[in-house]
Amino acid sequence: MGVRLTNVAKSFGSFQALKDVSMEIPTGSFAVFVGPSGCGKSTLLRMIAGLEETSGGQIAIDDRDVTAVEPADRQVAMVFQNYALYPHLSVFENMAFSLRLARRPKEEVNRRVQEAARILQLEDHLPKKPSQLSGGQRQRVAIGRAIVRQPKVFLFDEPLSNLDAELRVQMRLELTRLHRKLGATMIYVTHDQVEAMTLADRIFVLKGGVVQQAGAPLTLYDDPDNRFVAGFIGSPAMNFLPAVIEAREGERVTLRLEGGDHRFETQLAGDAALGQPVEIGVRPEHLQIADNGLPVQVEVAEELGDVSYLYARTATGREIVVQRQGSRDRLDGQTVQLSATPRNVLVFDAGGARLR
Repeated sequence: MGVRLTNVAKSFGSFQALKDVSMEIPTGSFAVFVGPSGCGKSTLLRMIAGLEETSGGQIAIDDRDVTAVEPADRQVAMVFQNYALYPHLSVFENMAFSLRLARRPKEEVNRRVQEAARILQLEDHLPKKPSQLSGGQRQRVAIGRAIVRQPKVFLFDEPLSNLDAELRVQMRLELTRLHRKLGATMIYVTHDQVEAMTLADRIFVLKGGVVQQAGAPLTLYDDPDNRFVAGFIGSPAMNFLPAVIEAREGERVTLRLEGGDHRFETQLAGDAALGQPVEIGVRPEHLQIADNGLPVQVEVAEELGDVSYLYARTATGREIVVQRQGSRDRLDGQTVQLSATPRNVLVFDAGGARLR
């Protein structure tokens, strides 16, 4: 087992930042904590690192209770957002710093640094100072400094947020390749759900100090447990429209939208009371322009070549985003009608829980 948290809690005075968080992260997996600012994801990472004390619960690494163990003895290495490189030291010296501090033999220090530099394609930059490197190269040095320690767990705290868009894409690919080369357990914190979807084999979505859902990226995308996860995972975000349950025949349910006679259908196996107010959720790519659908007025059409996005409003003022593949029609200012197949219509109750 890689990392296991059991009923972990954290309070700052009367404020409870994390509430009974339990999770298991298998050895060799790439886990991502994702959520909005203030959800507790960075605090959780710092608690695993030992930089924050727990207010309750247990943290175990490889089945060893490390809840009260000093950070240096947990066999973890953390990569921060701001690189934290020593500007007066060379790349080699930055990467070797922790090993020299631990009084490792010179030959071992050289071997570990050279191996990390090879993995990260930094061999030609070892004599340079950080000021001579690009942002992406500096981040690779920070990762190399973690690699040389040969930790059991790598911890990443929003490491790409200081990079521009092109470099972020490049570094995401490099982190994926690095994970495959090392086969190490990695835990990554981000507020960017695109990073979470592309890097993780398991995502933990947090809100208000509580894990809302955990699972494989496409599981969270296709089968969210609640409205928050449905709206947070996916870009553009899922569309939500108020409705009521109008009719039911077996598992086939008819949903009447607010303010009119327009309806969507879906399948619900569980209890759903007639007249119950709900919200339906449909992803932008699951809406099609069709006759006898929900009329919306297109305000803006973004044409990106292979894909286009229509930003529209319903008659009641609700915003709708539609994703279309390969279309070159100019629909700005026009009224179109939208429909969705029943399997792509999700339903949430008034509290945000998913009805299935």
